[in-house]
Amino acid sequence: MSDNLIIFDTTLRDGEQSPGASMTLDEKVRIAKALERMHVDVIEAGFPIASRGDFEAVKAVAETIKDSTVCGLARALDKDIERAGEALKFANSGRIHTFIATSPIHMKKKLRMEPDQVVEQAVMAVKKARQYTDNVEFSPEDAGRSELDFLCRVLEAVIDAGAGTVNIPDTVGYNVPDQFGNLIRRLRERVPNSDKAVFSVHCHNDLGLATANSLSAVLNGAGQVECTINGLGERAGNASLEEVVMTVKTRKDIFPCSVDQIDTTQIMNCSRLVSSITGFAVQPNKAIVGANAFAHESGIHQDGVLKSRETYEIMRAEDVGLTANRMVLGKHSGRNAFRTRLQELGVEFKSEAELNDSFARFKDLADKKHEIYDDDLQALVTEASLDAENERLRLVSMKVCSETGEKPEATVTLEMDDKEHVSVENGGGPVDAAFKAINKVVNSGTDLLLYSVNNITSGTDSQGEVTVRVEKGGRIVNGQGADTDIVIASAKAYINALNKILAPEERAHPQTGDV
Repeated sequence: MSDNLIIFDTTLRDGEQSPGASMTLDEKVRIAKALERMHVDVIEAGFPIASRGDFEAVKAVAETIKDSTVCGLARALDKDIERAGEALKFANSGRIHTFIATSPIHMKKKLRMEPDQVVEQAVMAVKKARQYTDNVEFSPEDAGRSELDFLCRVLEAVIDAGAGTVNIPDTVGYNVPDQFGNLIRRLRERVPNSDKAVFSVHCHNDLGLATANSLSAVLNGAGQVECTINGLGERAGNASLEEVVMTVKTRKDIFPCSVDQIDTTQIMNCSRLVSSITGFAVQPNKAIVGANAFAHESGIHQDGVLKSRETYEIMRAEDVGLTANRMVLGKHSGRNAFRTRLQELGVEFKSEAELNDSFARFKDLADKKHEIYDDDLQALVTEASLDAENERLRLVSMKVCSETGEKPEATVTLEMDDKEHVSVENGGGPVDAAFKAINKVVNSGTDLLLYSVNNITSGTDSQGEVTVRVEKGGRIVNGQGADTDIVIASAKAYINALNKILAPEERAHPQTGDV
């Protein structure tokens, strides 16, 4: 029996560093519960020193999750490590992940420290973290561009200091598979005490090689892979959890380890949940979780699959949780059936008032849509949580007129700071007119960077899920909205984004927490 490959998920930390992908405390807990149901080994819940909100989120996840290890990130600084230790105080199983840069360019240009100082700081950080937990991970940031001899020196020192996991990050996605796998092999051979620590990897996808680099590292002795759901992460993202897991599961003939601990049937639910919460849609041809991942259009392929699935499918769709999963409920269904199905999806209501609000939304949707799917429910719960936070601006009503040969016109009634405003504007289309009418009231001064529409399920009565990305003064946020009417969904998404922009921002720049 081969050893299990440790799956370390950093969706809640590195994934959140995608511009506009910030998550609320409740959303982080929802995702953490979904990861726990998947039996992910380690959940990196955030960067506690970054803000009060990040601290509270890590603390909430640590107090909620019982079966997975909960990890907090900390720079190699006393204040960071103390904050992480405090956030993880009540974790059933906690880990502190501390890091410092080791590449020449980072040490010289960013840290302005000499190599000896970096080694001393790294050892200090590990020893400090050991005061809070025996489970300490150390990362030499930008290891992919660090000098091998110095990397060996640092790793030997931190392992001696008590780091049980040493993570090798390709921070800027610079490496290629043969090179990166060779680096892991050489480090394990040259570091004298390498047998006393698990070697981990954390690969970025700047060249589209994050998963390939991670798997090459596994073939060369890495025992842990750091990854994210849907490959979410800053810049081009991180290694995709679903790709790493399903590759090792599918190619048991190649890999010297297994992922038997992972419940892969939870992958699709996790993917859809993260997509719904962050507003980052999954591209249709995305491996494993894309809409086309198990679709066959070619006649030859269809014929082959009908005769024998294995002719063109190397995995079963059911293995990743891809099913119709239809909820046979309608407008006459009761609260108990509604609550029960959401509990099965991992959604717990904190109060009767929260249940009643979501149930009322469900009834409204059932009046518009004949069949309700699990994806509809995920979007509904996400929308309810979005409306509950920072609701300085609220859509009261909207009327849009669009006619051939005439310029579309939108009349929007908004409630802002408990006062109603009516605004009328024309635009190039109904959505443009609605956005202009909203912005006439708010005068936000934002730039619209992205407008994206995706259908949540199939059919002409499907809910449309709209994502908008706006920027103001260098601050970027995403907004989401869902409705069977695309124009209304668009207005909801735009208002959600504006509410975030209008809310105070206290979080430190997330890139200070990158490895």
